[in-house]
Amino acid sequence: GATEKMPLVAVLRHHWRDVLIAMGARMAENISYYVITAFILVYATTAADLGKQTALNAVLIASAIHFAVIPAWGALSDRIGRKPVYLVGAIGVGLWMFPFFALIDTRSFGSLLLAVTVGLIFHGAMYAPQAAFFSEMFATRMRYSGASIGAQFSSVAAGAPAPLIATALLADFDSSTPISLYVIAAALITVLAVGCAKETRNRDLTDIEGAAAPEPDAPAALPADARGV
Repeated sequence: GATEKMPLVAVLRHHWRDVLIAMGARMAENISYYVITAFILVYATTAADLGKQTALNAVLIASAIHFAVIPAWGALSDRIGRKPVYLVGAIGVGLWMFPFFALIDTRSFGSLLLAVTVGLIFHGAMYAPQAAFFSEMFATRMRYSGASIGAQFSSVAAGAPAPLIATALLADFDSSTPISLYVIAAALITVLAVGCAKETRNRDLTDIEGAAAPEPDAPAALPADARGV
């Protein structure tokens, strides 16, 4: 029940590794989501010459499927662990990027829908266990600060500029290849970060408290007369 007076300092002192893992874990999740749902509207209407409403309809339908599979991925992470499910999403989204744009280039609504749906299903595998995964990394008295720092810093650095970066790459190279490589690089960072993390599914939060708490100072030596010498 103790309150952490300076949780930010405590997080950076005791959980700096977990903060970096959380930031790395969000790279593929954040970047892929904005490329699949936001940048797709630019790519489909300019490079693939599809109507904006067609692209919006594909994203809407795929988002409904995304909404449905997130609880399933979360339940699976409760059974087999956070890391395996998260890694399926990160590896899957990285491998899907080249087929993703190839399907859109066919200019078929069915192919466009398939591209977005599969991409969001892989994204859901990262998004579903994320809240539990990040929360379980940190001690109770600094959990809110730790999870927030790891998640939000990465969101600003990764997700916010992702559509702008993807649009700039398309304008400079007139090809989807650099955009695919951009997402694949983010996926590799996420795979590395999650691979370095410890599985948290069965973690005893009491043990985290003990591991994160500062070690007590060593007792001062007793004077000779107090030791009976």
